[in-house]
Amino acid sequence: MKSEFYNQRLGRTLLGAGLFTAALALPALAQDTGTDAGTATDAASTAGADMAYIFNTLLFLIGGFLVMWMAAGFAMLEAGLVRSKNVSMQCLKNIALYSVAGIMFWVLGYNLMYNDVAASGGYFGIPGPKAFEDVGGSDLETGYSAASDWFFQMVFVAATASIVSGTVAERVKLWPFLIFTAVLTGIFYPITGSWQWGGGWLSEMGFSDFAGSTIVHSVGGWAALTGAVIIGARKGKYGADGSVHVMPGSSIPLATLGTFILWLGWFGFNGASQLAMGTAGDVTDISRIFANTNLAAAGGVVAAVILTQIFYKKVDVTMALNGALAGLVSITAEPLAPSAGLAILIGAVGGVIVVFAVPLLDKLKIDDVVGAIPVHLLAGIWGTLVVPLSNSDASIVTQFIGVVAYGVFTVVATGILWFVLKMVTGVRVTPEEEAMGLDMAEVGVEAYPEFGTGSQRM
Repeated sequence: MKSEFYNQRLGRTLLGAGLFTAALALPALAQDTGTDAGTATDAASTAGADMAYIFNTLLFLIGGFLVMWMAAGFAMLEAGLVRSKNVSMQCLKNIALYSVAGIMFWVLGYNLMYNDVAASGGYFGIPGPKAFEDVGGSDLETGYSAASDWFFQMVFVAATASIVSGTVAERVKLWPFLIFTAVLTGIFYPITGSWQWGGGWLSEMGFSDFAGSTIVHSVGGWAALTGAVIIGARKGKYGADGSVHVMPGSSIPLATLGTFILWLGWFGFNGASQLAMGTAGDVTDISRIFANTNLAAAGGVVAAVILTQIFYKKVDVTMALNGALAGLVSITAEPLAPSAGLAILIGAVGGVIVVFAVPLLDKLKIDDVVGAIPVHLLAGIWGTLVVPLSNSDASIVTQFIGVVAYGVFTVVATGILWFVLKMVTGVRVTPEEEAMGLDMAEVGVEAYPEFGTGSQRM
């Protein structure tokens, strides 16, 4: 669980649920002359614990399946932004990475992130398969189902891997990418996640990242950046004279659908990170999180639309889509505390970051197919650093230390892994396979066969 948040909120949930249940139960119990006040109070307390258990578990499950639906959003976004000859590959990568992430987080990741992190000095937990206890015992004491908590945390790690998929699209081999995904989701992400959500050293320092602008998004962004640099750009993307050759995606409607699916899933991403739903206060906070999340995304879109009109004299729809996602990433570190106006501003700055960062990456010849580095890495850093503006308990110094720590660890760890894979298995397809398209070279099934190489052979 995200311990530093959950322990505080669980107390409110249990108290609120207990008082509510007591108000309902005591009059009825008082009618039974055989029931004394102590027995009635005990019964109400038990019923309150049951109610807290139900509502907390329900929040994890609803939030979890909304975030799981973001896997479809990533798949559609990437399918729309890659060229037609690589669409099947992106669909395959996304369903495969979600599955690999789920298994690895059960085998190693969850306990590495949460199991007795203090024993290592706050740097990682004790790895091993996650057990799902029956209802009762520790479950009722913690106030939620163990399986629901695992599910909610697992879908977050899958989102981290999806960020990498889009950046290195159209030139990375399938199997080395899946090996990378297994290590990222089973080891690297859980280690860094333990520093904050597992009650580790950054949590002790007071680092604040409500739902993962840095812990999820910038970690995925750093891993994507190292991959893009080590693997290199797609053939023909950059000319010897420094020119940039635009490679349009296959389907703007698919990319737009993917963005809306991600936007919808983000309500689970941020809203369920409240981690408790047993009191009016909790539900009010979740509602505020929903509103701020939505407003930040809208701010990112409007900022991107206005800036592209000013700079390019035409509105770039892909910038607008990424503006929405950058706004969502920006608000994720603190979606509860800001006012509505500040939420719009935070999201708008995320949209501005996208408009300026995308051409900057091209100047540096870093080929990011879907724009994940500006959206997830840079907007994630911005969202984390701006937390003290609305949360007085956060320190800009501590926030900066956290951003740097996550960046250094992820760049070093994933950089080594990319290099090892490059030396042992190779991570890039051949120039001939890249020209053919990965649908035919690696998957064997074209997404649009009537328009591809298969129809030309008939």
